[in-house]
Amino acid sequence: MTASAPPAGVADAVAGRMSRREVLQALSGLMVGLFVSILASTVVANALPRIIADLHGSQTVYTWIVTTELLAMTATVPLWGKMADLYSRKLLIQLSLGLFVAGSLVAGLTPNVEILLVSRVIQGIGAGGMTALATIVMAAMIPPREMGRYAGIFGAVFGVGTIAGPLIGGVLVDTSWLGWRWCFLIGVPFSILSIVLLQRTLHLPVVRREVRIDWAGAFLITTGVSTLLVWSSLAGQKFAWASGWTALMVVGGLALLAAAVFVESRASEPIIPLDLFRNRTVSLTTVASILVGVAMFGGTVFLSQYFQISLGKSPTVAGLMSLPMIFGLLVSSTVAGQLITKYGRWKGFLVGGGVTMTVGMLLLGTIDAHTNILLLSVYMAVLGVGVGMLMQNLVLAAQNDVPAHELGAATSALTFFRSMGGAIGVSALGAVLANRITTLMTEKLGPLAAGGASGSTHEVPDISALPGPVRQIVQEVYGTATAELFLIGAPIALLALVAVLFIKEKPLHNLSGDERRAKEEAAGIAPMH
Repeated sequence: MTASAPPAGVADAVAGRMSRREVLQALSGLMVGLFVSILASTVVANALPRIIADLHGSQTVYTWIVTTELLAMTATVPLWGKMADLYSRKLLIQLSLGLFVAGSLVAGLTPNVEILLVSRVIQGIGAGGMTALATIVMAAMIPPREMGRYAGIFGAVFGVGTIAGPLIGGVLVDTSWLGWRWCFLIGVPFSILSIVLLQRTLHLPVVRREVRIDWAGAFLITTGVSTLLVWSSLAGQKFAWASGWTALMVVGGLALLAAAVFVESRASEPIIPLDLFRNRTVSLTTVASILVGVAMFGGTVFLSQYFQISLGKSPTVAGLMSLPMIFGLLVSSTVAGQLITKYGRWKGFLVGGGVTMTVGMLLLGTIDAHTNILLLSVYMAVLGVGVGMLMQNLVLAAQNDVPAHELGAATSALTFFRSMGGAIGVSALGAVLANRITTLMTEKLGPLAAGGASGSTHEVPDISALPGPVRQIVQEVYGTATAELFLIGAPIALLALVAVLFIKEKPLHNLSGDERRAKEEAAGIAPMH
């Protein structure tokens, strides 16, 4: 078949390609939805103490208000991605936003912590759908060669939602006529706006064919991943890392995932097609995504605590101090996207991002309670630049190298593993931080630490309530422990760079996902509608 006479399906798909104006209009709805779904994971960070006090919750509930949403989001991403390959993507993305609205309303009006935890699960399921489907819909509308022009915007929205959440939450909590309930309610009008915008602007062909959802595989993957995430969030706090509970949960989780691999290898429509990982690019981008997840989530979570305890800043000021990282991520993801579109080369940006992220981690490994704010801002900007060049371009590399009918599964797999890396990374690094703080506090305060002069080494101290000399020691301890955490993170970032170095650069496609699918169907290498 010559280039001048493309198959009928391809010709129809190209003829129906959305114009740039239509793409930007559809992206407006996607960006609004993506931003609020990511915000749900981070906006409560600075509001948690007030929420727990008002609802009379325990320290265990404190952890689970964040963890339940992250668990539900991470565990359901593969299922959303698979359904995107089988059903209407427009309908699915609106359904995920609807679930998010329902969960947000219940959370904002909750009378107690039990209902709040249930609402966070509903929010997480909706956020998982939005996070996975936004990138899948982009790939369906836009050829990889043009993706950089728009992918930078999405990478920036993801980063801003992750890092700006604590700032927004802090402002809402500190504003007397709003309060913590608006941390949940603020997303409702934006989600409804996103649903309306998508209904009016998103026009994608609906795949109609006989489908089979592998429910057994979905159950085993979700249960196995959830077991490991629950273990990583509780180990070191509720029980020792080396304990019977650890053995039970790790062995149980791995056994469930092994069963999932067995089921997936025999399913006609697997949730995560195992054949994907025979593709070198997908395997390497998956590894790199896990490691980037650890760096991004871990870095932002613990920097917020460092600002408030070690530097003695308020929740709102702590949020403002995150702006250099947001700015670095925004600029690098946008500029890299534009240059990839212009020149069609992408691996250099992945390598540069890996190097820059590692350098940023090492620089933040030098901070303490007396670090100059300007110097700290430069270090954070460097880390933001590195993450910005890596995050969305890893997805682009994988999408460019898989068949069009597996775009949804490949994209959701990367999103899934990045979220899982972030969840396990935050839990593991958090346990390391807690143990290091306890050790340093005991070394410096001796009997005073056990006696509660520091506010207890097992609780986050209220700096303003501590005597001067003790406050100075506590601030130094948190500064030292946070710096050590970034030094642990630096080798993780270096491993991401190593994975990226082995990815083979391939020319970017000039056809969108739907156009490629039509071409594959015409050639008989993809399922027919």
